[in-house]
Amino acid sequence: MQEAADRINEEGATRGDATAADASLLGKWEKWPLTDRRPSQAVLDLMAEVYGCEAEQLLDIEDRRAMPRPEAPALRQTVRVRETPDLFHTPDEPAPTLAAEVRQAAEESVAWAAWAETSTIGDIALEQIQSDVRRLAKDYLGGDAVEIFTRTRRLRDTTFRLLEGHTSPRQASDLYVAAGYLCALLAWMSSDLGHLDDAEAHGRTAWLCGKKAEHQGLLAWTASTRSKVAFWDGRLRDAVQHARRGAMYAAGGTVGALLACQEADAWSKFGAVEETQEALRRAQAARDQSTGDDEIGGLFSCSTGRQEQYAASSHLRIAAYGEALDEAESALTHLQAQPVRAYGTEAQTSISRAMGYVGVGQPDAVMEVLLPVLQLRPEQRYGTVIGRMRDLTAQMTQAPGARGAASVQARAALLDWCQDSAPRRLALSPGAGTS
Repeated sequence: MQEAADRINEEGATRGDATAADASLLGKWEKWPLTDRRPSQAVLDLMAEVYGCEAEQLLDIEDRRAMPRPEAPALRQTVRVRETPDLFHTPDEPAPTLAAEVRQAAEESVAWAAWAETSTIGDIALEQIQSDVRRLAKDYLGGDAVEIFTRTRRLRDTTFRLLEGHTSPRQASDLYVAAGYLCALLAWMSSDLGHLDDAEAHGRTAWLCGKKAEHQGLLAWTASTRSKVAFWDGRLRDAVQHARRGAMYAAGGTVGALLACQEADAWSKFGAVEETQEALRRAQAARDQSTGDDEIGGLFSCSTGRQEQYAASSHLRIAAYGEALDEAESALTHLQAQPVRAYGTEAQTSISRAMGYVGVGQPDAVMEVLLPVLQLRPEQRYGTVIGRMRDLTAQMTQAPGARGAASVQARAALLDWCQDSAPRRLALSPGAGTS
C-alpha cells in the first residue's frame, strides 16, 4: 500500500499536483464513502495512472451515488436498461414499432459489450499484486511477524475489493490465486502467533479461492498450510489427511517434499515408526522428482534445510536420535547458507539439535547449542518455536541427571524464556487481532 502511495506522490509531483499521500490516506480514499476522505477528481486521475486503468473504473455504484453531482465523472459507456414497455401508453404517445424494438435491443447489446471489455484493474496493477504476494512470502522468513501480517491483511483487502468489481475472467482467476495465497499466508502467520482457530478460518478461505481458480499450486500449498495448522492444534489425523490431499495435485516445485515431511511429522507424533519412515522416503523422492520453480517462493518453498529440519524433528519423536542429530546439523549448515535467513526454522533446528544431544546422552551440550535461539527477540519467538522449546524441557526431565542442579537450572531458564513470546505480546497489545 505504501508503495502505491509513493507512486501516486511521484506521479502528482510530475503533474504539479502535490498529494502527500501515505498508506493510511490511500486506504481511506479506497474505502470512501465508508470513510470521510473523498478522493478528488485529480486524485482519481493519479490513482488511475498508477493502477493502470481509467478513473471511471475506480468507482462503483455506491461511489457514484455518494459523489456530488457536479463532480461525478461521466461513464464512458452506460448501459441503459429499458423498463418494460408500458402496454397501456397514453393515446398521444405512439407505440414503439418492432423495428425500433430490434434496434434498441442491438444498441443495448453493443453497450454491454463495451462495458464488459472494461475492468476495475489493469494488467500492470495485477502484476504488482502478484509481485507483492511473493515479496510478503519472502519477507516473512526473516521479518517482523506482526508488521508483515498487517501488510498481508491490507493487500488481501485490496484484492477482495477488486474481486467485487468488474474484471475479465482471466483477471478474476489471477485475483483468486493472489487472494488465496494471501489467505494462506495469514493462516500460517496466525498459527505462528498462537491463533489456531483464526488460522483455520483463513485456510478455508484460501482453499475456496484455489477451487474457484482451479489452481493446482495454490491448492497444494493451502493443503500444506492447513496440515501445519492442524498439527499444532493437536488434530493429527487432520494433519495427515490435509498433507495427503495436497499431494494429489500436480503442483510442481517443492510442495510435494514439504507435504510428505508434514505427514511424517504427524505420524511421528503418533509414535508410528514405519509410517514416519515411509513418509520421509516419499519426501526425498518428491524432491528428486520435482520439476520447475516454486511459483511464490519464500514461505511457500521447501529448501533442503527445511526438509532436513522436518526429518530431524520426526526422527526425534521415534527415538532415532543419531539420525536426528545428523539431520539437524546438516539442516543448520544449509539454512545458514541461504541468502534469506529463516530464523524461525533455524531456531527449531537448533532446538532439534539440542534434543538430539539429550537423546544420545550429552545433555551438557544443550545450552551451548541453544545460544542463537536464546538471543531471539520476544517478537521472533513464534508459537512453533515455543512449542519445540517446551518439548525439549519435557525431554530433559526424563534424561539421566535430570534432578541435578545444572539440569534443573537449565530447564527453569528455558521455561522462563518461553514466557515472553510473539503470541503473548500480541495478546497483550491494545486492539490486537489476527482476523
